[in-house]
Amino acid sequence: MSTDKVALLIGNLSYRNHPKLKAPMVDVYDLTNLLRQLNFKVVSLLDLTESEMRNAVDEFLLLLDKGVYGLLYYAGHGYENYGNSFMVPVDAPNPYRSANCLCVQSILKLMQEKETGLNVFLLDMCRKRNVYDDIIPNVEALRVTANIVFGYATCQDAEAFELNSTGFTNGVFIKFLKKRLLEDEKITVLLDKVAEDMGTFDPTKGKQALEIRSSLSEKRALTDPIQSSGCSEEIMARNLQWEKAHELPESMCLEFDCGVQIKLGFAAEFSNVMVIYTSIVKKPEDMTSCEAYVTNFTPDLDVDPKETNKVTPEETGSYLLSKSLPEHCLYTRLSSLQKLKGQLSFTVCLQGKFNSMDDLVDWRTEVNIGKPLIAKLDIHRMVRRNSCLQTCHMPHSPSHSPTHSPSHSPGVETRYHQHYPQHYQNSYLGVYHHNHPLMTMGGTMPVDNECCMYSNLSSYNQEGEPYAVSASRVNIPIETTADINELQTSFIDSLEINNRYL
Repeated sequence: MSTDKVALLIGNLSYRNHPKLKAPMVDVYDLTNLLRQLNFKVVSLLDLTESEMRNAVDEFLLLLDKGVYGLLYYAGHGYENYGNSFMVPVDAPNPYRSANCLCVQSILKLMQEKETGLNVFLLDMCRKRNVYDDIIPNVEALRVTANIVFGYATCQDAEAFELNSTGFTNGVFIKFLKKRLLEDEKITVLLDKVAEDMGTFDPTKGKQALEIRSSLSEKRALTDPIQSSGCSEEIMARNLQWEKAHELPESMCLEFDCGVQIKLGFAAEFSNVMVIYTSIVKKPEDMTSCEAYVTNFTPDLDVDPKETNKVTPEETGSYLLSKSLPEHCLYTRLSSLQKLKGQLSFTVCLQGKFNSMDDLVDWRTEVNIGKPLIAKLDIHRMVRRNSCLQTCHMPHSPSHSPTHSPSHSPGVETRYHQHYPQHYQNSYLGVYHHNHPLMTMGGTMPVDNECCMYSNLSSYNQEGEPYAVSASRVNIPIETTADINELQTSFIDSLEINNRYL
């Protein structure tokens, strides 16, 4: 039994100095829906910088207590050195080192101090060796405790993939995990089934396999009921903290002097992503046309006016919420709410035309909705004194990142084509809802033969059946080996090498 269930889900996809990813957004969204069905308090965040990730972990730790089930899911670029796993923030330099990333084992150490009932880490990232990072992290010794489960999306020294297509889809791990997550099974038994399912998937067979590490001494399942001993101060504080980070502004009706009424509504896509929608609910009979839109947002969010007030949610980038939003509105998607330092204000503009007038007339009103969702927690601040950073002492400060190698351009195009020393070559809220080249979710990736080539493969639908997709959209990193003909016959009739990253 658990005293509570809490999950932190982080999906990093819009990297500044490394290849961008697509699947983490869908993966976090789907996993959020499923975990909420299991009564988890879920915080779901996209595209966090290093300081934002550390502060988000701090907030996550505040939700933990004795007997609580804690789950951390991360999807994005990552690597593994000396048995320690590192999650790569979106602002990590190129190349990055441990000082620029978050050490998972350091987070586990802090979770152990909370005497949690179950610690689950689902790491959907590459586990390749980072050749730029030869520092052994000074992670404080972990306590010998039971009920720790690691579900690695791929094996040690291997890559994790996401499935790209013309639409949005899951990474390989979540594609199979989401089919099993609600099953009433011991967590390790559930993950074993996922591993077996992944082993039948032809596109990644021999490239990606789920690895499970566990110290379970009791039968623990994600479906376990919550049995809290009364309404203690700790439980009340925990609930308040979670609710604080998921409070949406109330819908409002704005009335203009001309007689027009506008409805302003809000929906949460993630804990740090919100959609604003506007619609005309009333207008005078002598007004031939009118339109309401939002503009002049608080500068903290850096909102592009060209991406606001769209006719469909999809045009704003909100593909996952589209079926849950009201129709016949104008939609604006606000991401990165964690960057909001003050209250969120914007202008609602009304533009209309009357029968008796040829010119359009404008009306404006200012709206302030405070700090919505995760913005209330101020995780934009610099790393706090008791941050998870302090448990992993690094030799140099994150604010003084190492310079680039003279022979290595910091551009994305060269990330996968570096020459390595010989000894490295074989190492290595709201509302929530929900086809494929394979893209690696690692960062620095040494491979055999000192290069990584990309081949065009057929894309597969959700059932794993192949369907046609243009060669320019599908790229699967593979090692250049003598078995290239075998790969051709296993996956496609003809294999075309695409060197667009060279």
